[in-house]
Amino acid sequence: MSVAPDEKTTIIQDNARDKNDTGSPEVQVAILTARIKNLTGHFKDHHKDNHSRRGLLQMVNKRRSLLAYLKKKDLERYNALIQKLGLRK
Repeated sequence: MSVAPDEKTTIIQDNARDKNDTGSPEVQVAILTARIKNLTGHFKDHHKDNHSRRGLLQMVNKRRSLLAYLKKKDLERYNALIQKLGLRK
């Protein structure tokens, strides 16, 4: 349920803060969001896959903690990211 390498590079390029940025919170949240979307699609067909559901919950919690960190550090970057990814209603 991972993201394809070419799709991952486009996600990194779209959310990177500079040319060589691969580890900023924005990039990490964007990659986690793509992985979460892929995994939720997987659960439509395999609703009893509890082992993968545990991994999904871990990814959601990791994304939540990264977003909390970003909100604490820089509110403008946080607001731009959730607007770009469509995470809040």
